[in-house]
Amino acid sequence: MYRNDGFRELHRRESLRRLAGVTVGRIVHTRDALPAVLPVNYLLEDNGAVLLRTSASSELVRAVDGAVVAFEADEVDTAAHSGWSVVVTGLASVVTDPDEHERLVRTGPRSWVPWPVEVFVRIQPDLVTGRELVGGRTLYGVNLPS
Repeated sequence: MYRNDGFRELHRRESLRRLAGVTVGRIVHTRDALPAVLPVNYLLEDNGAVLLRTSASSELVRAVDGAVVAFEADEVDTAAHSGWSVVVTGLASVVTDPDEHERLVRTGPRSWVPWPVEVFVRIQPDLVTGRELVGGRTLYGVNLPS
């Protein structure tokens, strides 16, 4: 969080509650030593871990397995100049346990583009930060220009 930027900080519990209410976010990882961002659908697990489902042969799996990544989701109302954003940072890893994989096939997120062989990627919620802007007003009571 940046101090004195006019946004309200969301605490961990509130941030995770907001993440649980949406289904599309962005994973931020490194590709060729540069930042890369991909939109993904996801499911938030009870412990706050972010769970993705993707092709076993995807570039994403090779790039993130065993790496620290960031995951961001948000909700924005452009007409009201309000919204929130939450970022989860942590280690990403492919689920390798066969029993857990079978359970996640039934209970995990659904692929928007199914693949013949899919894997689940879990992002541990080591750091969770969130911020909110309500109704186009800063914390200082100053109206933003319309």
